[in-house]
Amino acid sequence: MHHSLFLLLVLLLPGTWADPEGSFTVRLLQISTFQNTSSVDTEGLGLLEDIELGALDKRTWNIHFYQPWVRPALPRSDWDTIENMIKIYLQKFSHLINDGASKRDVPYPFVVQCVAGCELYPNRTSRAFAYVGYNGQDFLSYDVDLGKWILYEDTDLARYVQATLQNYTAFSELVQVLFNDTCVDDMELLLQYGKAALARREPPVATVFARAPGPAQLLLVCRVTGFYPRPISVAWLRDGQEVLPGPALTTSAILPNADLTYQLRSVLAVNPGDGHSYTCRIRHCSLGTRSLLIPWGNSKAVLISGLVAALSAGVTVAAIVVLWVWRRRKYQKMEESEPRSSIVSNEA
Repeated sequence: MHHSLFLLLVLLLPGTWADPEGSFTVRLLQISTFQNTSSVDTEGLGLLEDIELGALDKRTWNIHFYQPWVRPALPRSDWDTIENMIKIYLQKFSHLINDGASKRDVPYPFVVQCVAGCELYPNRTSRAFAYVGYNGQDFLSYDVDLGKWILYEDTDLARYVQATLQNYTAFSELVQVLFNDTCVDDMELLLQYGKAALARREPPVATVFARAPGPAQLLLVCRVTGFYPRPISVAWLRDGQEVLPGPALTTSAILPNADLTYQLRSVLAVNPGDGHSYTCRIRHCSLGTRSLLIPWGNSKAVLISGLVAALSAGVTVAAIVVLWVWRRRKYQKMEESEPRSSIVSNEA
């Protein structure tokens, strides 16, 4: 279940992947589903970058560790303090939300998402943050420097929760201490113990194939998967020149795989038979200074054959046989219109 929590909060909450190069971030993620005033189901997950450190037991609110080096990284007293603070926070949090829901006639069920943590920069400065979402929408954020809760939407419910949190000084002080001091100090220890995990590198695996939504358009798809860490660069080259962003180029978000690697797709719309060659270029830290190049043909004939292959389901058996014989004679060594094999280039 913690994988779905990770993905949901990554997609819904702001600022999650905005880390500059060389920085490290610890995040505590929470989803609380309020079925009614007496039933709250809370999931929690701790992350160092995208490494899952541990999760919250929904029944006891104890921490279960996923990495063997996490518990040795911090003194037992620190873990006891963190667990106690989390339990106190969750009790207060549930009471506060239910109280606000009853006073503002908020209908049940509803979901509250939270992410909080700290970011450590290469120059040893740091930034703490906290965000709250309501039913998948941005709701509140906490400005640690100003000590104030900031509204995303000016609604009656948001103003009420903002005022309640602002007047709850003990909670604000807890946030200040936890994320300005404890978080950064503990993160430095986690970085030492988790050095090997943070250095993990998984190279991307890529394929290129075509889709033909109509006779006048060909979609070249570059699917890249299995890479780690997350940052990656995927571009299309037309005759060796990078295709600039535009309506013909669509690249998906980077999404997690079940094995804790990542994937994405980049789609380029081209005119069949335009005579250009196309290549998908991938750059990733696991490749060093090299680039992974996945070509899609180099001539008008290749693009045409790709279109024919995509439409072949609607061609009669006799036409397929004639086409195969013609291609066999004229292009004996031409590859079928399937994903091309990758080429590693020393291109910077």
